Amino acid sequence: MSQSDRSRALHAVAARTPAPPAPPARAAIDDFASDVFNEQAIRKYLPKDVAGKLLATIDRGVPLDPAIAADVAHGMKEWAVDRGATHFTHWFMPLNGGTAEKHDAFLEPAPGGKAVFAFSGKNLVLGEPDASSFPNGGIRSTFEARGYTAWDPTSPAFIKRHANGATLCIPTAFCSYGGEALDRKTPLLRSIQALKKATTRLMKCFGLPEEPVRVTLGAEQEYFLVDREFYQLRPDLVQTGRTLFGAPPPKHQQLEDHYFGAIRPRVIKFMEEVERELWRLGIPAKTRHNEVAPAQFELASVFEELNLAVDHNMLVMEVLRQAAARNGLVCLLHEKPFAGVNGSGKHNNWSVSYGKRNLLDPGDDPEQNSIFLTVLCAVVRALDLHGDLLRTTTAGAGNDCRLGGNEAPPAVLSVFLGEQLGGIVSALASGTGRAAHAAGTLRVGVDTLPPLPRDTADRNRTSPFAFTGNKFEFRQPGSSQPCAAANMFLNVMVADSFDRFAEQFEAAGPERFQETLQALLRRVFRKHERVIFNGDGYSADWAAEAARRGLPNLRATPEAIAPLLDPANQALVAKYGVLSKVEMESRHEVALEEYERKVGIEGGIALEVAKSMIRPVVLASYDAAAGALERADALRRHLAVWSKNGTTGLKDLLATLGRGLDDLSARCTALEKALAGGNAAKILAAMAKVRETVDALEHEVDDAAWPLPKYREMLFLY
Repeated sequence: MSQSDRSRALHAVAARTPAPPAPPARAAIDDFASDVFNEQAIRKYLPKDVAGKLLATIDRGVPLDPAIAADVAHGMKEWAVDRGATHFTHWFMPLNGGTAEKHDAFLEPAPGGKAVFAFSGKNLVLGEPDASSFPNGGIRSTFEARGYTAWDPTSPAFIKRHANGATLCIPTAFCSYGGEALDRKTPLLRSIQALKKATTRLMKCFGLPEEPVRVTLGAEQEYFLVDREFYQLRPDLVQTGRTLFGAPPPKHQQLEDHYFGAIRPRVIKFMEEVERELWRLGIPAKTRHNEVAPAQFELASVFEELNLAVDHNMLVMEVLRQAAARNGLVCLLHEKPFAGVNGSGKHNNWSVSYGKRNLLDPGDDPEQNSIFLTVLCAVVRALDLHGDLLRTTTAGAGNDCRLGGNEAPPAVLSVFLGEQLGGIVSALASGTGRAAHAAGTLRVGVDTLPPLPRDTADRNRTSPFAFTGNKFEFRQPGSSQPCAAANMFLNVMVADSFDRFAEQFEAAGPERFQETLQALLRRVFRKHERVIFNGDGYSADWAAEAARRGLPNLRATPEAIAPLLDPANQALVAKYGVLSKVEMESRHEVALEEYERKVGIEGGIALEVAKSMIRPVVLASYDAAAGALERADALRRHLAVWSKNGTTGLKDLLATLGRGLDDLSARCTALEKALAGGNAAKILAAMAKVRETVDALEHEVDDAAWPLPKYREMLFLY
């Protein structure tokens, strides 16, 4: 790579100015869900009785009538063709962190050498992708390739557009020939079903009539943008999604001037394109803003049904990447693309509703508060007993770089409730009957309980699992991680608490309900109060305190995913039919293999860049300094009056560059040995040493000769 490449990129980026956007012919909201086979399209393109049956499955969970598949397929095809689609695909989420699709044309040969568009019920309901070529944790071998995709009618079909056409995408589950789940959707749907059943059972104990249960999610997506010119000059970014080298610039985020700042024209143009595309797909993208780090941004959507929200977040990440490419940018979804500045997370805002009642809304009457506190108690119990299981879903090579930094919650799972709720919980646990903000005796559902305002707590950005008014915000997941796994296990954990509580209420009977409720809340909050922490999760003191409380601190991926092999965890998840023991073990193997492979790739490209890009420019600088010193000494000898002034600096520079070359050589050799050994921890340690040397040399080598775009350029020129 020549010296001019970085210079050319700098000039190209500096000269780039976004064209002023053309005024839209109409408001983008007019197109909302226009590319979604939603209720409006269903009623228009399907016979009335077929539409009614399909909507009953979507809205109320009524089992799908197989007899309607052919009519649904025909109507869906007609709608898609009217929208310009020529192909269809079963769209699914394998265990590789992304989505998968295989396109088939609607085309069918017809007599007379012609062709027609056709789409059968079988095409809609079932597909057969290769099940051995996706990560499967040993469930499938190469010679056991058969797998199936099965239509998920609860997540509507949609159209993906590209430059020369459009494709009908049908959300599906993906399983092996033996029925094992090979995807993220299947266990998620199972967990939603389990939580809905447990919620209905618990609400019956409170004397409520049966109503629909909704599990909802609002996902906040953080990301970075860099100019494509810079990206293409960074092999580490291209290969791994993060910079493996780069000295911190004098200014990055210290002044806190980027957060919520005015959005630059080029970025706002990109954001507008993203929102238009998302709105066409029925994704309710609501919020956009600058995040804390320079070149970092966030997009958040309105709450939706959990299954749909998970699908939509996968599309959000895809649309971000594609829109960035159209604008000469690259969207980085890695959890820590730049060392020394904030990383990117994906905040999962989770809640459960029963009919029109949000069960995590404190409300203002004793009966509703009693339900709220029972649900709150169930979540606290779930996090204390099974936090290690939830932690497995946030493990990964990328998130290991982010968790525990001064911008992300620690690996220790704790629950933030805030001063008011924390006081009530403490009063219940201690049995004192008094809370700091309560008036009167605290007897849930019997005597007075203080009305709780909608915002019962401050926001705690350092907490991994925080109550935020009417939902829980899980802040540990990384930017690139799908939402499915975290919410799958969260559903199971809470369902277990609901069922345990319901068992006790049912055994006591309606006559002793209030007495049983009081005793249960007091006992459970007292037993699991250790997981509640309302302080600074970033502090070293909390890590020590968490250890004293006995809370697990699973920092690195290998230890963080180990709970997947815990027989107690396997039994819990299997009890609800979400994942079998074999499926749990397969996910452990997939996660471990992915981690080791990613670390191996990082080590390999770090070694290549250090040896083939950094070492030559350092050597050239050393040679130039040595030549300059030799010429200076020769001139001094030639001219008797010549002083030694100027040579000290050259000698110091030469010594610094020489030590740098020696260190770089030794540390590259150590990295080579670590890569040969295949131990991820040793590879990461060796990479850190190489980076230390390279980042120090970045300050010594001629800026014009340095081959990699620097942080000061990538983070501020876009």
